[in-house]
Amino acid sequence: MKISQDYFENKDVLFLAEDLLGKYIFTLFDGQITGGIITETEAYRGITDRASHAFNGRRTQRNEVMYARGGILYVYLCYGIHHLSNIVTNKEGIPDAILLRAIVPTHGEELILKRTGKSKITPDILVGPGKLSKGLGISTAMNGLAIGSEKIWLEDRQEEVNKNYISKLPRIGVDYAAEDALLPYRFVLAHEHFLK
Repeated sequence: MKISQDYFENKDVLFLAEDLLGKYIFTLFDGQITGGIITETEAYRGITDRASHAFNGRRTQRNEVMYARGGILYVYLCYGIHHLSNIVTNKEGIPDAILLRAIVPTHGEELILKRTGKSKITPDILVGPGKLSKGLGISTAMNGLAIGSEKIWLEDRQEEVNKNYISKLPRIGVDYAAEDALLPYRFVLAHEHFLK
């Protein structure tokens, strides 16, 4: 079942970041579908989170989409090379977001291999937010797309996730965020046990 935009308007970004584990993400570009099971996310709590691009109410041309209604794709360039995919959450005007960090490929593996320049699917082929975006064909050109559009959507296939295999860890690469860098806002579903 395709996940509706209303789902992403939930006020609790931490709940959503964990709840997305085990759900499927798909892209459809040039008539070709790629997708997989989400196994790692990071939550960013808007204006109160020192690790967020919107900390303290910061608004720039780059992060303006974070202030949209939940269910919008926020894609930005990291180190000038990695396209990082986030889902904006909460109500319009509240810039919460979830970084998609890893998926297990389930659809379009041949195209994923072509996009990533790999010769075979390995457990870590789409582990890391840059690799995830590359494998799914997501770039900054998709910034602002609605999740649930014909180009990108999420599905809940009612497959129960075993909570025993979820780890809550500090986020990666946000040392500048002082004490907020230590918050357990990264959610990881062990690949070998992502379903009961």
